[in-house]
Amino acid sequence: TTGSRWNGMLSSRWSRIGLALGAGLAAALAHPPFGLLIGLLGYPLLMVLSERSNTVRGAFWMGWLAGFAYFGLGCWWVAEAFLVDPAQAWMAPFAASLLPAGLGLFWGAATALYRRFAARGVSRVLVFAALFCLAEWLRGHVLTGFPWNPAGASWAAGSAMSQTASVVGVYGLSLITVAATCALGPLVTSGSRRSRITAAIMGVGTLATVFVYGTVVLSGAVVQTTGVRVRIVQANVAQESKWTPEAYRGIVDRYLALTSQPAQRMPDVVIWPEGALPASFNTVFSPLSPDGPAIAAAIQPGQTLLAGLARGEVDPRGGPDRYYNSLFALADDGVAGLRVAAVYDKHRLVPFGEYLPLGGLMTRLGVRSLVHMPSDFTAGPRPAPILVPGLPAVQPLICYESLYPGFTRAGADRPQWIVNVSNDAWFGATSGPLQHLNLASYRAIETGLPVVRATPTGVSAII
Repeated sequence: TTGSRWNGMLSSRWSRIGLALGAGLAAALAHPPFGLLIGLLGYPLLMVLSERSNTVRGAFWMGWLAGFAYFGLGCWWVAEAFLVDPAQAWMAPFAASLLPAGLGLFWGAATALYRRFAARGVSRVLVFAALFCLAEWLRGHVLTGFPWNPAGASWAAGSAMSQTASVVGVYGLSLITVAATCALGPLVTSGSRRSRITAAIMGVGTLATVFVYGTVVLSGAVVQTTGVRVRIVQANVAQESKWTPEAYRGIVDRYLALTSQPAQRMPDVVIWPEGALPASFNTVFSPLSPDGPAIAAAIQPGQTLLAGLARGEVDPRGGPDRYYNSLFALADDGVAGLRVAAVYDKHRLVPFGEYLPLGGLMTRLGVRSLVHMPSDFTAGPRPAPILVPGLPAVQPLICYESLYPGFTRAGADRPQWIVNVSNDAWFGATSGPLQHLNLASYRAIETGLPVVRATPTGVSAII
């Protein structure tokens, strides 16, 4: 019978390993750009594998294997960044394997705890969903966190199913998604037939309610504009093509040409992405550089340039210089020329990309030289809106800061729009930039604010 074959698979060690890996891969395929929503059945499969494990340790390995597969498919694109520099290419396989191995620990902890509590009846669906989503929340916060592809973001941003995030956020939508799909799990386990069918009906009903709610919200949506015209400059320069003097000159000229391109109505704001120029703000606008005057000439009176550039700062107390990943608001008021109206310094830095965790220890162990990081960036203060004369208050988010719910303030300090500049050129034509767009779009749903994304390659958009 089907039941005996299923029990046979669960009793075989290698079958359980294969099913755990399959559960993780299926759940990952539900995310854009794949969009295979049937893959959400990977969550109830993982629940059943966890409760059918003989030990807590066995349940941990079921979760870890599923997480490894999930993040392996969802984050393989990180290896692309190490292929930009041939000297770092040897690190690509380690990045593509160690990251999912580490993130999978959160899934393993969730399934181990679930097995430890040994919940019974259909209520175990809620126990599994709560523990799993608690682990996912911790994944987004522990050691600065990496909230890439939470379960709720399986629904394409802008779809009817995504709209519930406007009420409960993407983590709340994750809890609803995991609980509703896991309600189908009891169908393949023992227990009261009536209660199992009731759980499945409730799960399907929950998803249907989310869909109806989103459909109603979208049917009544009204587009509101501020009257501010924005120009996003995407020069489409591959990351590996930036590092020669000849390439630098061509990149500057390309950005200037696109910035000053004629239009029937000139833009009020011009946005350059993170890492637009392969040079720091200090170099570009030094008295000896011709680039500063050239940029000033490209910006018209009354316009503002938002540009993502690194900057250095001398420590007034004589300590080592500090380096920041920043967004500069450069305004031309038509009187004094181009001036710095505001600066936002990136708050949430990328581990091993912008800073080395446990830097002192890692330096002594030689890791700093291996990852080619001579020094760390300095984290800026917690994100807060910046004010630029003539523009609505704006909340900058640099790179993967757009993954974090809660970085945009509510109440009296609430901004009127969000600008996300990111250097997705590091990840080439992979799924990474497409998923980054989907995840950043959830900030628009959660806050009810427009998000403007600027990238040198990848996907620039007004959301």
